[in-house]
Amino acid sequence: MTLRVLQLVTQARGGPVDHAVDIALELAALGHDSRLAGPPGPHLARAAAGGVRTHPLVVRSGADLRGLRAAAALLGRVRPDLLHLQDRRAGLVGRTLAPWRGIPAVYTLHGVPDRLAGLVPGNLPMAAARHRDRVAYLAGERLLAATPRSVVVTPCEALAEYARRQVGLSATRVHTVPNGVGRAWLDAPPPAARRTGVTAAWLGVMQPVKRVPDLVRAVARVPDLSLHLIGDGPERTRVEAAVARTGSTGRVRLLGFRPDPAPHLRSADLLVLPSAAEACPMAVLQAMASGLPVVATRVGGIPEIVRDGVDGLLVDAGADDQLVAALRTLSADAGLRARMGAAARRRVRERFTAERCARELLAVYETVYETVDDTADVEVR
Repeated sequence: MTLRVLQLVTQARGGPVDHAVDIALELAALGHDSRLAGPPGPHLARAAAGGVRTHPLVVRSGADLRGLRAAAALLGRVRPDLLHLQDRRAGLVGRTLAPWRGIPAVYTLHGVPDRLAGLVPGNLPMAAARHRDRVAYLAGERLLAATPRSVVVTPCEALAEYARRQVGLSATRVHTVPNGVGRAWLDAPPPAARRTGVTAAWLGVMQPVKRVPDLVRAVARVPDLSLHLIGDGPERTRVEAAVARTGSTGRVRLLGFRPDPAPHLRSADLLVLPSAAEACPMAVLQAMASGLPVVATRVGGIPEIVRDGVDGLLVDAGADDQLVAALRTLSADAGLRARMGAAARRRVRERFTAERCARELLAVYETVYETVDDTADVEVR
């Protein structure tokens, strides 16, 4: 079956956007009419260069009437067989509009609001969940997930359990499809032998949940280890202050947002992600595909990706001494880094490719598309 699939993102950058582009490219390569709508920018351009039909669309909030009208008009013009929604705002907008057009919808739950992070197995609570947060988000998600001919996809089992237990979705409405990296990550040769010195990389959006200031302080306790921070965000000022307080100006580089982080990952020796909460982070998959061992926290879906002692080292979230010890272990042993990096690359090639992800998503699409009884739960394999 050939499908016209329209993916919708409302963000201009971040892991869900990277994921949406990779899936759009794979769907096009598999012969489907693959389309991507979202804010203009490098990600839309990358998709278009790979044969994906792109549609510039800006929706600034759930109350952005102009954006909502533009999204509704787009659905009317494109008339997709299926709508795939790749971020939280897209999930709200798309599942509100899709029933009016009789379009099946798939929503990927990439993560949860920080105040609800502690409800995901393995994550640390970032802040006390207020009653209004539970009512507004959990009840709202439960209502949206009941949209006829729709299912929720999660990229890890930790989020699937959250969707079932906290949101209250039936098992037949939830299916886990792990994220995957695009072909370019694995087509590139593995990194050559490293130069003198050891560099850890961090990749992401500088938000409190990522605990980047804690990482800066940990690196300051590991002699001769440099740190490259790839990304930007609201925590940048606090990160800069941590660099100044620890006297690490000469060892920590803030590289800012990079549309293509691949060269920066391939020039590093390891990735470190000390987050308090995660799902299936693209940064981890991209680093592993680049042949880097990973030091990360045992939160969310990370233990489903990184095998402790095989592909990297896992530590407890918030355990600064464990983080420092793991960084010291890997920075001191080039052979261990090489073995873990090679294992990490094999792990991604075998389980976490965008091609495999797209094929598993197609099974979901076809099941939802072929559903006749709009009120029935959808069983997805």
